[in-house]
Amino acid sequence: MPPLAHDDIKAATDRIAGRVRPVAVVPTGPGETAEGRVPPGRQVFLALEFMQHTGSFKARGAQNFLQAHREAGTLPDVGVTIASGGNAGLACAWAARQQGVPATVFLPATAPAVKVARLRSYGAEVRLVGTEYAEAQAACAEFAAATGALASHAYDHPLIAAGAGTLLEEIRARVPGLDTVVVAVGGGGLYAGVATAARHHGIRTVPVEPLHCRALGAAVEAGRPVDVTVDSVAADSLGARRATAMALHAARQDGARPLTVPDDGIVRARQELWDHHRLAVEHAAATAYAAVLPSPDTGESLVEGERIAVVLCGANTDPGDLTGQSRTR
Repeated sequence: MPPLAHDDIKAATDRIAGRVRPVAVVPTGPGETAEGRVPPGRQVFLALEFMQHTGSFKARGAQNFLQAHREAGTLPDVGVTIASGGNAGLACAWAARQQGVPATVFLPATAPAVKVARLRSYGAEVRLVGTEYAEAQAACAEFAAATGALASHAYDHPLIAAGAGTLLEEIRARVPGLDTVVVAVGGGGLYAGVATAARHHGIRTVPVEPLHCRALGAAVEAGRPVDVTVDSVAADSLGARRATAMALHAARQDGARPLTVPDDGIVRARQELWDHHRLAVEHAAATAYAAVLPSPDTGESLVEGERIAVVLCGANTDPGDLTGQSRTR
């Protein structure tokens, strides 16, 4: 499979135009929190991609994938199937409904109930299998082979990654002089797409992983994709056991070494997004935001004077644990 190229991002941009919501980007202000404030000198912008259809950036890849197959005449009447931690399944089910074909979605039994309920609201058949994404993926592959359903993927497909990369084109148009974009990484579809587009424009991409979900970091260290254990509060979205070859290629092209953030930093960042911006996002989105807050792991990686965009990538979460802890400072 050839490496993802900027031409793939451009084709995806044309293909999904008018089918997804353009991202809104807003600036943060310095000194907004007493504990975990954005350091002075950094110009930080929040890319509110959690406002996308289905609540995450995954809608971009799903639209690009299914629309490309529709155009090629390879979208079967039996529909599409996908394994997901939740968000990719939601996007696939939503896009499949627009195309008028069925969607069968395989999730780990640990998937948040809010995601399962939303999947069913899109008309998808939901099958809960195992406790990790990899188990759901194996069941999905068996189903596709038995039924002839088109097998999509949560992140490991060039059409999916190219769709995700369209996000960078929109962010760049809204933040002139952008230096750096920060993205959370699970399997690496968002990272591969965004990094490919960003590199074309001379923009740095910083990948961020939970400390105990380091699929990309482990791949960079090993020089190849390898299996890792997953154990994080953000594992429902970032709990891929193995990063994609596309993501590893992007990291090598950029010389990137993923930043890591511990679960307590992710939880704190998510709470601060609620307390000081009234943004209710998933732990995956907070993983990216945690990287711009002071910490021993990330403090020297994002420098003074940079114009930084942080992708808040998903909002399929139960906000009850945020409002109960809300603090006034």
